[in-house]
Amino acid sequence: MNIKIKKLDPDAVIPTYANPGDAGMDVTAISMKFEGNYIEYGTGLSFEIPEGYVMLIFPRSSVSKKDMMLANCVGVLDSGYRGELKLRFKTVCQAGQLRRDYYNPGDKIGQIMIIPYPTIEFTEVDNLSDSVRGEGGFGSSGK
Repeated sequence: MNIKIKKLDPDAVIPTYANPGDAGMDVTAISMKFEGNYIEYGTGLSFEIPEGYVMLIFPRSSVSKKDMMLANCVGVLDSGYRGELKLRFKTVCQAGQLRRDYYNPGDKIGQIMIIPYPTIEFTEVDNLSDSVRGEGGFGSSGK
């Protein structure tokens, strides 16, 4: 699949797969801005995602070594958006530690996947079919 991408800054890095068979492509920060308890990273990139597809933005596993977490857990970049891809992280303090370990410009800060999605229509009904699980939730399947 070929996706149009625009560099908004000459320092922007085109996302790449780190290894053959990887599902996510690494995204690199080129800017960093502190806003309260958040850090916003710019990538200097904008995308033209085809209609019927969505870009999902995930944290990298290395975020577990940082004092931060992706603020919206999984980001969504819709096909109609043409602005810069930015990732916003919430700063968190590790128990008993005062260190400040964040990503810096030039670091890989996230992963993206571009996947198709169905268009959904809902049908309102009075009853749903029975299932083995039924209404069991929040730990209903055991420990």
